[in-house]
Amino acid sequence: MQDLLDPMKNPVTYAIPFFLLTILIELAALRWLDHDDDPVTGRPPTGYLGRDTRTSLSMGLVSLVFTLAFKVGSFLVYTLVFVHLAPFQLPTDAWWYWPLVVVAVDLGFYGSHRFVHRVNVGWAAHQAHHSSEYMNFGTALRQKWNPWFEFFFWLPLPFLGFSPWTIYVAFGVNLIFQFFVHTETIGRLPRPIELVFNTPSHHRVHHGSDPEYLDKNYAGILIVWDRMFGTFQPELHRPTYGLTKKVETHNLLKLQYGDYAQITRNVRNATSWRDKAGYLFGPPGWEPAAPPSAAPLTAGAD
Repeated sequence: MQDLLDPMKNPVTYAIPFFLLTILIELAALRWLDHDDDPVTGRPPTGYLGRDTRTSLSMGLVSLVFTLAFKVGSFLVYTLVFVHLAPFQLPTDAWWYWPLVVVAVDLGFYGSHRFVHRVNVGWAAHQAHHSSEYMNFGTALRQKWNPWFEFFFWLPLPFLGFSPWTIYVAFGVNLIFQFFVHTETIGRLPRPIELVFNTPSHHRVHHGSDPEYLDKNYAGILIVWDRMFGTFQPELHRPTYGLTKKVETHNLLKLQYGDYAQITRNVRNATSWRDKAGYLFGPPGWEPAAPPSAAPLTAGAD
């Protein structure tokens, strides 16, 4: 636990200066390099907006507290599973261990990411990350404050013999990788890279609110999961970023918990257990089916 909480043993700590440097480089590139408007939509790159970026950075800072709480709680459970239930324990000093745990965590991330996009109570937690209408490295730091669903998708890993502390290190690597796919300043990369890895082109699609881009490209590091499970979509044009229903606010509490408040109202007002469950576990935007309208009365013949 002491090692887990030590920031100097978290790979993200060492990446922070590179995050800040990359934001500065991106700002310079957007200011001084030429960028063509999208040939399909005619839209220029979204660039940066000061207030939006401040919102993203604030979300990222506060998320560190919630991430720490998540680590402490989940680590205790994962350790119990690893010590008492796992049929074997994989050697962390084997050459193949670290590539394997990175791939395993990435698959768990794909499952968790797909879940929070397709289940309303999960989307309420995740939608804050998608609320920005700008695509830049600052948006990568617009993190959710409710990471609890990831617990269930990583729970099989300690049972399969992965040491719990290595799961968090691997996820740190995953987060660092994902930071660098949040940009419009990089086009398509060479085809072999685009085939295997998540790239800026793939992730721009994921942040798009255009109908053809919704619920696509859930990848963290490897885009092969989307190709395997039928959720891959290539970039056809510059996406329209943000939510399908604009939030029109930079209030952190509304962005993080507004959807939870709406779910609570819907569940409280629902008239059946089926509808209550639908508001919780149905897809985002789920509504109960409208009752069939009564057939119009017709006058009989005299």
